Amino acid sequence: MIKVIVLGACGRMGSTIMRLVEEDKDLVLFGAIERPDSPFIGESAERFGGAKDIKITSSLKDIAGKDTVIVDFTHIDATRENIKIASDKGSPMVIGTTGFSSDETKLIADMAKKSFPCVLSPNMSLGVNVLFKLVYETAKLLTDEYNVEIVEIHHNKKKDAPSGTAVKLGQVVAEALGWDYDETAVYERKGMVGERKKKEIGMQTLRAGDVVGEHTVIFGGMGERIELTHRAHSRENFARGAIRAVKWVYNRENGFYTMKDVLGIN
Repeated sequence: MIKVIVLGACGRMGSTIMRLVEEDKDLVLFGAIERPDSPFIGESAERFGGAKDIKITSSLKDIAGKDTVIVDFTHIDATRENIKIASDKGSPMVIGTTGFSSDETKLIADMAKKSFPCVLSPNMSLGVNVLFKLVYETAKLLTDEYNVEIVEIHHNKKKDAPSGTAVKLGQVVAEALGWDYDETAVYERKGMVGERKKKEIGMQTLRAGDVVGEHTVIFGGMGERIELTHRAHSRENFARGAIRAVKWVYNRENGFYTMKDVLGIN
């Protein structure tokens, strides 16, 4: 049995992941962690889909170890500290938190290669990772003759913008075209911005209602347009991807991995 520690256990993703851990015969919930000021500290994880005998606590350091897998879909500030604990303890980690800069991602990768196996992905659904592959291949085929615009919409509670998945899609396009994403990404447009530059990746963010997540990559050419879209109907697909990552990263060698590794997508 693989022992799993879920961070952000009382949140929407955390509770979904705990429920799936409980349903999986190969996994066992070992810890349910929340922030220290959470009103649910001391309560049974059963209320949020977890095991009855597991209490909600705030101390990851006390229970993390090489034989546990940490699952973190929390906030970037909390995740930074949790990564340090995973590194110190040598505990495998699955990270779905978004908002890391390129430099931070590189630092996480360097830490993982030295001291713990880590899967980090802005989106763990199978469909989105297939979308990454399709977008890369499409951009390679169309080259820079087609303008690329990325549009994403999420629920009105989402804090970061654009989404980590949208940023990853932009990075995939940039990689395929041999561009630097940070230099070519354009976030929104307003006023007399002039003609669109050829070397540009448009990033548009929408927030409304309870939308789980939708991403569309538009390739606009002369006389035609290709659109590749992924729509998430529930958070369960992300959680199921995280469960798959937990099983994959357990007993893996120290290193930095993505869902491409987990899913075997070349």
